[in-house]
Amino acid sequence: MSASGFLPYGRQEITDDDVEAVAAALRSPMITQGPAIEQFEAAVGDYLGARHVVAFANGTAALHAAAHAAGVGPGDEVLVPPITFAASSNCALYEGATPRFVDIDPATWNLDTVRAAREVGPSTRAIVAVSMTGLPVDLEPLAPLRGQVAVIEDAAHALGGDRSGRKVGGPGGADLTCFSMHPVKAMTTGEGGLVSTEDEVLARSLRLFRTHGIAKEGTSPGPTEGEWWMEMQELGFNYRITDFQCALGMSQLRRLDGWVARRNAIAARYRELLADERRVRLPPEARTGDLHGYHLFVIGVRAGAEARLAVFRALRQAGIGVQVHYIPIYSFPYYRDTLGYPQDTCPAAEGYYAGAISLPMYPGLSDDEVERVAAALREVLP
Repeated sequence: MSASGFLPYGRQEITDDDVEAVAAALRSPMITQGPAIEQFEAAVGDYLGARHVVAFANGTAALHAAAHAAGVGPGDEVLVPPITFAASSNCALYEGATPRFVDIDPATWNLDTVRAAREVGPSTRAIVAVSMTGLPVDLEPLAPLRGQVAVIEDAAHALGGDRSGRKVGGPGGADLTCFSMHPVKAMTTGEGGLVSTEDEVLARSLRLFRTHGIAKEGTSPGPTEGEWWMEMQELGFNYRITDFQCALGMSQLRRLDGWVARRNAIAARYRELLADERRVRLPPEARTGDLHGYHLFVIGVRAGAEARLAVFRALRQAGIGVQVHYIPIYSFPYYRDTLGYPQDTCPAAEGYYAGAISLPMYPGLSDDEVERVAAALREVLP
């Protein structure tokens, strides 16, 4: 890309091998509900070290299925952070439950899991802990609650990251870990989602839910029923992923570790270039033994919301496609006006949002382009 070309905040990388893998799947007898889906799930399971992986049409479907499998329903509440994509809390609403926002930890920008553990009440069915930007969320404060509430990790940003030397989504993590494979994420299937779990009962519930609640195994056909027999055992959805998407996923999975390494190298270069820049806050770093997924590299403009707006517009004018992740969910009209959520209970989230800007972050970003972004940021900061 030229020095003056537009730099998006995120971008997928598609190679000839990816295209060939998809083309081969499209030429196969089954382009959906075929063998590539189980093959992809098994490959991701091997990568994560997870016992079960279930693939979905998108990350939102994965979160919805996780909430359902966790038993979330009417009368329940689900604790969620306000700084995340809306699907992290909407999954509770889909099941008739009530999201309750718990503020973020200003030191990590993730859910304050110590506070969340204290705020668990008799109606709390689940906690959605988000690994915001790819920084693995600290799940240790939630460990004593296991069995009392379900711990769902929204790891949409953290595929390929490590927690205490283990892959996020592998053993020792949450009850259910959800990933997204949207094009700007660590790897892509176009649209797509995953849920990993060590629990066989949860895995069966996930698979049933993604296919209308209809099963062929474990059914009770009558004496005159044949191989066509199936049963709708619960109310589910059509959240299936296709074989050609999974073929793309298997091709991309081979490059995932290299991409995550490159994201970390880009983050390190941003930090070097901005180390002495007192007008911004640099993002939290991973703990020793953890590996940051670096889906996003978010800086905070210290001068506040008006300055952030000016910086955002100036960078866009300079051809740098910055973005803001995320608007606090409770401030959306549906939550604020329709559901009546208060606007003054999460001061750390408000402080984060007032300055947040996501800089370009994707493996194809060159060192020269990283330097261009940092230089442009310095130039437009008030």
